[in-house]
Amino acid sequence: MKLTLTEKDLKYIWHPCSQMKDYEELPPIVVDHAKGVYLYDTDGNRYIDVISSWWCNLLGHCNERINNAVKAQLDKLEHVIFANFSHSPAIDLCEKLSKIVPEGLSKFFFTDNGSTAIEAAMKMSFQYHYQTGNPQKKKFMALSDAYHGETLGALSVGGVDLYSELYKPILLDVIRIESPDCYRCPYQNQRETCQADCFEHAEKAFARHADETCAILIEPILQMAAGMKIYSPVYLKKLREFCTRYNVHLIADEIATGYGRTGKMFACDHAGISPDIICLSKGLTGGYMPMAIAAVTNQIYDAFYADYSEGKAFMHSHTYCGNPLACAAALEVLNIFEDENMIDKAKGKAVYFNELIKQALSDSRWVGDIRQTGLINAIELVENKADKKPFDSRHRYGYQIYKKALKKGVVLRPLGDVLYFNPPLIIEKDDMDFAVRVCAESIEEVLGK
Repeated sequence: MKLTLTEKDLKYIWHPCSQMKDYEELPPIVVDHAKGVYLYDTDGNRYIDVISSWWCNLLGHCNERINNAVKAQLDKLEHVIFANFSHSPAIDLCEKLSKIVPEGLSKFFFTDNGSTAIEAAMKMSFQYHYQTGNPQKKKFMALSDAYHGETLGALSVGGVDLYSELYKPILLDVIRIESPDCYRCPYQNQRETCQADCFEHAEKAFARHADETCAILIEPILQMAAGMKIYSPVYLKKLREFCTRYNVHLIADEIATGYGRTGKMFACDHAGISPDIICLSKGLTGGYMPMAIAAVTNQIYDAFYADYSEGKAFMHSHTYCGNPLACAAALEVLNIFEDENMIDKAKGKAVYFNELIKQALSDSRWVGDIRQTGLINAIELVENKADKKPFDSRHRYGYQIYKKALKKGVVLRPLGDVLYFNPPLIIEKDDMDFAVRVCAESIEEVLGK
């Protein structure tokens, strides 16, 4: 008996970030093709991809310009070792990036995914301090509820127990700082006007541990996997000051927040600060190809520059780092941003989208908080709005709403009981209207009015 594609999938594939037993109830949806903000499955159903396929699809599926750039590169060079060899797509990409990344970031180190960019940044920071007379700096600081990836170093600095709790016996010992929580602010401040009183937790950590700390890793403005927790740029400004004062590197994880997602090209731009290292991926290639970059200052780069015999080289590599096809896609993404004024266009759409969501959901008894930056909007569902009491996680209401929305043609993958929209920047008003209407209907069908 011939198996269907879904049956073959379940027979052979172990999907990421999934409890495969759930697939007995909700089998995998086999996507046949995609265009713009829409996915089309093998049964002819259409789904609006308002989560950008894990936050990476930046300019729509099968974007004609990116397609053509990759096709043209494919006929010239598909891959070459990136040690002692180079190619024009990588060179041109870095030249363009040097003009738009935060000031002072001037050298670009390629890896092949976000987690490995974080690993590279952590190793760079440790080795820099070791080679510049501070071998005691061996630890890292990170926020609670942080997410930086799932390789062991990146998982160590992450703070979401869902991903890391089981592996703590084999993870690095990290100095954990209580993160901002603007929805449940213990200082009774408002997100838009606060002066980051919660930075006192970081101040105490620096006072106690700065001498042994290489770097602090942070998701600027927005802790995404934590439930799209948005905090004040003032926090970043204070953090930059303390990192400079105490000779601790500031590593900005812009893997998910970069490339216009928060309303500016990089989330650090909201605070007007420059990190010592910035990690980029996801939107870097428009979601087309696996690639990541750790961009650093000349000061960090120079500490590794010596005769090979001195043993100061950064001995870190990946087979596919600097891949020409990925570089061609990434270069075309930047060309599109420049030619089509994508940041300003997205800003206009963001205002409409947020107002639409507020009109549809603010009055719901189950919606505790609606938070937004750029086109990213998050809806936190609560059992009681008055005291902001969360639902018992065992109910899995977010997952139930996700299933309802799927049947109506919207991919609304939740973070616990936080529903969110993080669409491609090309989304149009009609698509927003449809997605928000389905979201509201699905919440009501699961939780009632």
